[in-house]
Amino acid sequence: MAVKESVLGKLQDGTEVKRYTLINGNGTEASFTDLGGIWLTMVVKDKEGNKRDVVLGVDDVDMLLRNPGHMGEPVGRNANRIGGASFEINGKTYELQKNDKGVNSLHSGLDYWRTRIWKAEYDNAGLGSYVMFSLTSPDGDQGFPGTAEVSVTYTLSEDDSLSIHYTGVADQDTVFNMTNHAYFNLDGYDGGDATDQIVWINADRFTPANEQSIPYGDIASVQGTPMDFTTPKPIRRDIGTDFDQLKFAGGFDHNWVLNDFDGSVRLVATAFSAKSGIKMSVYTDLEGMQFYTGNYMASDFAGKGGVHFGPRHGYCFETQHYPDCIHKADWPTSVVKVGEEYDTTTIYKWEAK
Repeated sequence: MAVKESVLGKLQDGTEVKRYTLINGNGTEASFTDLGGIWLTMVVKDKEGNKRDVVLGVDDVDMLLRNPGHMGEPVGRNANRIGGASFEINGKTYELQKNDKGVNSLHSGLDYWRTRIWKAEYDNAGLGSYVMFSLTSPDGDQGFPGTAEVSVTYTLSEDDSLSIHYTGVADQDTVFNMTNHAYFNLDGYDGGDATDQIVWINADRFTPANEQSIPYGDIASVQGTPMDFTTPKPIRRDIGTDFDQLKFAGGFDHNWVLNDFDGSVRLVATAFSAKSGIKMSVYTDLEGMQFYTGNYMASDFAGKGGVHFGPRHGYCFETQHYPDCIHKADWPTSVVKVGEEYDTTTIYKWEAK
């Protein structure tokens, strides 16, 4: 196991932006930057033993500050949407930026954590090499209450799994709902359209949403609908179906209610490419996961390697609390009380078949 530190570039004020690369004994590599704690690369072997970088992204500092599509970002304090861009805790209303359709808050507004330099610590541990990024989010940051101390730790293990461990504590009751917004393409970031790849999601239900992607509040069965991934199928099979949920979102961009939720880490999804032979398995201790098929990815900018990413060139498995759960009394909550710790883990594991 090894950790390598290098300079990725500089901000306009001269601050150095660092890259941290984790390497295991199999030659699998993952790299990250202290600018936003962003996940930059994930290099794994395909069925022929060739290496492929299977996450979309950018690696230029200026582009990382823009980062269309939030590629590889650890999003917080609240990932996904909050309806009406406001919420109430302890009788007080908190207003957020209305950066989604002029009405809702998406990924906590435009003051994204990706624009900030995080403190980085790295080492080799019993489970593998890791880099931990930490950040202080002051009271009122992005509109949320309480000064919060947050961390995101990436650990690369010898079994070719990457664990992401999120923690947060605050001095007031507040909201925590963090995720990573990585886009995967198991043919490689330059693999083009990814909808031939086969996805399985261990979820019998999902949370239907309106035209603004705000869940209605009910939980519906996937059975008999295009939302059913309980049997593995290519993404493209049902993505164009005449179904209101798919028309609202331009494809898949919904929260699945994951089976077997008891707070422990369990297998919740897989993806597979017959072309590369690469399989990815997803494990989490959370109750929800947003499966997003990159419906709105723009091709008007160059990502890493000069590649232009178009719609459906990658897909996201964003583990999370349900979107807008702050307004749904019967759903698991994203509110973390003062003195309590937000603590959650998601693992992505690769193998070639």
